[in-house]
Amino acid sequence: MTQLQRIDPQSPPGIRPLQALNHASITSRLERALADGDGLDGAHCIHELWMRGEMSINIERALERLWARAAQSVPEWLPMRYVEWLPIVYETALGFTSSGKGRSNIYLVLLDYQDRGAYGVYVGMSKYSPAQRFDQHKAGIRAAGSVLKRGLEVLTGPTLHLQYIKRSEAARIEEELAAALAAAGLLVKGGH
Repeated sequence: MTQLQRIDPQSPPGIRPLQALNHASITSRLERALADGDGLDGAHCIHELWMRGEMSINIERALERLWARAAQSVPEWLPMRYVEWLPIVYETALGFTSSGKGRSNIYLVLLDYQDRGAYGVYVGMSKYSPAQRFDQHKAGIRAAGSVLKRGLEVLTGPTLHLQYIKRSEAARIEEELAAALAAAGLLVKGGH
């Protein structure tokens, strides 16, 4: 069997390192990652299939299998559940950039609005890491009601490139990203 090209652990999902592979190569690589318990490689395979519009049931099954077999090595940017509009969020978020380093982070939280027939997204900005800020919301610390009541998980991947940016740019991006996601048809909270 040919040697697989290793994915740099620092490669963000937005660059799609497996984009040049065909579907059969990706699914074969995913099976090998599952057999080897390789969460990083499996995550990139699932992400690439997701971005290509793979059927939701296939993504859900792959996520379940990967989390069961390689949870310790799955990168934090891979969601735990299927969200139909994740490719739209990536495409939209990648349109925003920052010109300099700072201490602010843009973050997204998946919101459970299944009682209304859909998931939603919360757009926020904080000096804390996205995971820390999510934990604060869930603990009721300076919590947005939507995250406190309906927050499921942080969607880390789409905003990895918007971490440690200038506060003034973070405030602008938070507002503009929320507006762009709403314009794309998503249920959006936050962004103020």
